[in-house]
Amino acid sequence: MFKVFLALHILAAVGAIGPLIHAATTAARGLRRSNATATAEASRVLRVYSIASIVVVILGFGLMSMTSPYTHRVVAKFTDTWIWLSLLLWLIGVGIAWGLLSRTLDRATTMINNEESIVALRGRVAAFGGIVALIFAAIIVLMVFQP
Repeated sequence: MFKVFLALHILAAVGAIGPLIHAATTAARGLRRSNATATAEASRVLRVYSIASIVVVILGFGLMSMTSPYTHRVVAKFTDTWIWLSLLLWLIGVGIAWGLLSRTLDRATTMINNEESIVALRGRVAAFGGIVALIFAAIIVLMVFQP
């Protein structure tokens, strides 16, 4: 059962976190082109996959309670630094993607539709996208190395 949960956790991470990071890091393209459809779609993808990433966390919690077939010990506890730090980083990453980046993209979409200048938003979108990508990269490092 451990390997099934591990496989599901990894597949969910690839399927939910991958598109989330992709949308976050490529959202600035829509701004550079002043493409309202692209910015609206990037915002929608960020919201959908932020919610979908909850499945990754739930499967991770399931894995934590299992016994590893390799060490014959419980996989992890909430007191393990890599667990609580990963959860904290996930909350921050999803918060930035949903609360800051998605809202900025929605604002940009409105501004593009109203033919207003969006130059001031380009740096913000690029910065938020880069931060989200770095946060999820840090989570991957924590999951792999379990310091």
